[in-house]
Amino acid sequence: MNIFQFAAEHSFLPTLKRLLGIAALVLAAAGLAGCGNKDKAAEARPGQALASVNGEEITVLQLNEEMQRAGVPAARQAEAGKQILQALIDRELLESEAAKEKLDRDPNVMQAIERARSLIIAQAYVQKRIGEQGRPTPGEVADYFNKNPQFFANRKQFAMNELIVAANDLSAEVRAAADGARSLEEVAVFLDAHNIRYGRAQVTRSTADLNPQLSAKLLGMPKGQLFVVKEGDKAMLISIAEVREAPVTLEIAAPQISQYLAGKKHKELAAAEIQRLRSTAKVNYLNKDYAPSAIAPASATQATGAPGQSSVAPASDADKAALDRGVLGLK
Repeated sequence: MNIFQFAAEHSFLPTLKRLLGIAALVLAAAGLAGCGNKDKAAEARPGQALASVNGEEITVLQLNEEMQRAGVPAARQAEAGKQILQALIDRELLESEAAKEKLDRDPNVMQAIERARSLIIAQAYVQKRIGEQGRPTPGEVADYFNKNPQFFANRKQFAMNELIVAANDLSAEVRAAADGARSLEEVAVFLDAHNIRYGRAQVTRSTADLNPQLSAKLLGMPKGQLFVVKEGDKAMLISIAEVREAPVTLEIAAPQISQYLAGKKHKELAAAEIQRLRSTAKVNYLNKDYAPSAIAPASATQATGAPGQSSVAPASDADKAALDRGVLGLK
């Protein structure tokens, strides 16, 4: 499916929550650091320490690393730095208490540390091996833009009104009332008369947010036509209020397209490298119950090579859902 997903900008606040909220990573940090924290403090040059927590120093290097990982823009670093420093102080306090209780020697924690170490080293190898190979050229970005006009040049937005009911309340009687109604307000009157609880919402979606099949159906509907969508334990009775042109230029879309193509190429190259390593390695399955079947691919990331399509299969449910939604966030 010729669609792509891009990572929207995140503020640094979710990272602060992650710093404080993931206990396993806190303990992993304690184990990885070990006695090295004292050495790190001793090696810090004068003026590099920002705070001292029970004798353990937190340095500029640590703060800069956290801000880089959080993606804090330069204009917000002064404000963010103060908040992130507080998060580092909290983490140091938690790490210190964990060490006192010898949690860094707990078998489960040690196993988590080893897993984190393995992932970090493997990722470092992939980055070194692939390097800048995955960076798309301006021509490739423009080609993707031109081949996907439904996401860009011909992008359209749907303004929709919704009545939201519990899925269990979407009975045949309610469906019949919706089919016979001339407006969403008539459906609301019916729901009120039958004491069916509902909520209201106004939403905007574009041909870039929706899969091509659904977009085509919506474009073929007259203004005001009602339709029903079930999603989990909810059902939406929807009418289209307006369809308007919402084109996106290459200049605006280029950064997101470049990021998508780079990620796609990165996956392709990583999959190829894994296949290369497997072809030269001797892998023995000591427990035959865990050996792959004859028809299963050797790697979970098998490149398909189809132009314009996702090159890694099979996709997870979350990945597929993201792909089905298409290009997100281009306003």
